[in-house]
Amino acid sequence: MSTLRLTHTTQHPNGSCVITGSKSESNRLLILQALYPDLALENLSNSDDTQAMIRGLLSDDKTIDIGHAGTTMRFLTSYFATKPGLEKILTGSKRMQERPVKLLVESLRSLGASIQYEKEEGYPPLRIAGKQITASKVTLAANVSSQYITSLMLIAPKLANGLTIHLVGEITSIPYINMTCSLLQRAGITAVFEGQTIQVFPQVNIAAKTLVVESDWSSASYHFSLVALGKNAAISIKNYTNDSLQGDRVLVDIYKQLGVKATFEENTLHLEKSNNVKPHIELNLIKAPDIAQTIVVSCFGLGVSCDLTGLHTLKIKETDRLLALQNELGKLGASIRVTNDSLHLAARKGDVVENVAIDTYHDHRMAMAFAPLGLCVPIEINDADVVSKSYPSFWDDLKTLGFTVSSINN
Repeated sequence: MSTLRLTHTTQHPNGSCVITGSKSESNRLLILQALYPDLALENLSNSDDTQAMIRGLLSDDKTIDIGHAGTTMRFLTSYFATKPGLEKILTGSKRMQERPVKLLVESLRSLGASIQYEKEEGYPPLRIAGKQITASKVTLAANVSSQYITSLMLIAPKLANGLTIHLVGEITSIPYINMTCSLLQRAGITAVFEGQTIQVFPQVNIAAKTLVVESDWSSASYHFSLVALGKNAAISIKNYTNDSLQGDRVLVDIYKQLGVKATFEENTLHLEKSNNVKPHIELNLIKAPDIAQTIVVSCFGLGVSCDLTGLHTLKIKETDRLLALQNELGKLGASIRVTNDSLHLAARKGDVVENVAIDTYHDHRMAMAFAPLGLCVPIEINDADVVSKSYPSFWDDLKTLGFTVSSINN
């Protein structure tokens, strides 16, 4: 495990970089490509999660270990369950074995799938025996992780009768469901999401085509934070468009409140520092929970208070992200309070504490969300290699933007 020390002498991060394809889009499209080999893909994510998906799909081993990759665990569960004659044990890291999968397993079982728990009820590892599934209707709680819903949507067109998913209650992550629906449609599959119902029609084959994965908006969030916390900052990132499928595109509107002007030129996103910073922001991030950590750290560095809600899914991510934020921001001098689904940060009164070592809890987003504070004070990031889960070139990109990134021997 490596510890990195971050400093920036000028506080003027300027430059450009290229971020590879969206992890969310890549992993969805890889399942579709496995189902429809005539589908070609470009600009796939170079993240650990996507590499885990590729290995899982290609492996002939009976036991598949996907490490920390949550989307891979959820998506492969449905994929393997619908492959007649295939037997797999799907497992992951210690943390992955603590992340619930019961609602997905129950939904698949209700369709006729054969899935058993190897250890604790409701959690991986899973023993999956692939079967032909002919049932075509399933009901699922709408406030669960959208990855459960997407997992079912992705295998639906290969089911004999397609699949209708009835969602019960308030839907948590509409943008991610819309993303899945749009990707199915781009592949040539009929999929409809209206109200509380998702309907995916059966499709035996698709016409050969190539789909290009848009670059990852979640990874772009750290560059928004760099511009917000810098002075006279300007950063350009390639392969982004204004009409994105990704819910995290709301960064453009959110960071406008934190002093960042975003513009698009062809397929490039330009970020520039402005001085229009609100002293307090209130956000419901139920549709974009993955950017919560970045936003909170930006607010802390700027001295802005914030009230964030809609965060209940953060407790079952790579770590309990709400508790992790409370712990690590507290080290830096923050006054912060969290509940099961919200976070409340007071405006910073004193200076940011220097030379604090941030624990990352095996969570890539903790490492990258705190890194921009290196513009304010020298800061250390423990277990810095964890960024490879979603953004392997992150530390190199910081160097191109003027950061001094040095290793500390533990």
